[in-house]
Amino acid sequence: MFCEDKMNIDSVLDILQLIGTFGHIISTAESLMLHNSLLILQTENHFQNIFYWGKILGTEDDYYIAYGYSKDILLKRTYYYSKDCINWGLLPQPNNIGLELTPLCKTNFQGNAALVTEIKMEEEQIMDARSNKPPLIKRLKEEDRLSATVHLITKEVAVVPRGALFKRSDGVIVENRSFEGLSPLEATDLASYQHFRPATQKLKNNLFARKDYNYAIDFLDTIDMDVPTNCWTIQPTKDETGVIIRSMYWPGMIFYHFSKTPKHGFLYTGNGKKCIDLPFM
Repeated sequence: MFCEDKMNIDSVLDILQLIGTFGHIISTAESLMLHNSLLILQTENHFQNIFYWGKILGTEDDYYIAYGYSKDILLKRTYYYSKDCINWGLLPQPNNIGLELTPLCKTNFQGNAALVTEIKMEEEQIMDARSNKPPLIKRLKEEDRLSATVHLITKEVAVVPRGALFKRSDGVIVENRSFEGLSPLEATDLASYQHFRPATQKLKNNLFARKDYNYAIDFLDTIDMDVPTNCWTIQPTKDETGVIIRSMYWPGMIFYHFSKTPKHGFLYTGNGKKCIDLPFM
């Protein structure tokens, strides 16, 4: 979840109320505990800002995710997870095993970070079937799966409006305090929104895609270039003062922005599974 406030949980509740999902995604008690515990977490770690990322649902317990940063908001984020909105544990950096096995894991999250799941490697299984060898089985710790899932969701579908982030002359990326929001017309255009991760396209592609390009704010990839073309939906809010953007690849990820204001953010609430059938739908 991203917005201009020092503590963004209040903005989370506002948007959930606006789109009619408050109480289904987060309760009043949870919001109060999150507000207080994130404030403590920010103070203890000397973060410049801290944000509520969302919640990954488990069969026994859910994982609440938050992140903070001290200097560079794009490259130096630190993630935490909690099961009670009070006590937060450091979420480790995603490792190669987690990134490899997480897309292959079909079971639901349990809510036990120490749980180890056995995963049969399908390609190896086909080869071993011909040679009468037992299929290769790899093991994935749920904490590593959680870390990889948060990483993949953020990398693929976390969104910010154009101009919300600013690249300083020293290369450090910070929140743009002078960002006043998109115009109503810009807010309805997917080209006005950028991925909240380092660009994968060449810089010149992102700069020259616009006639009004600005090196300080057009250094990120825009989401209108994502494929397939139906991987995003955009609709006005109930009061028509802003827009809601939803990811079809990762159901449960929503982004909002109120036109002509700096208010914006993203929030994920789901089972941590990607809709891999989307290109064929």
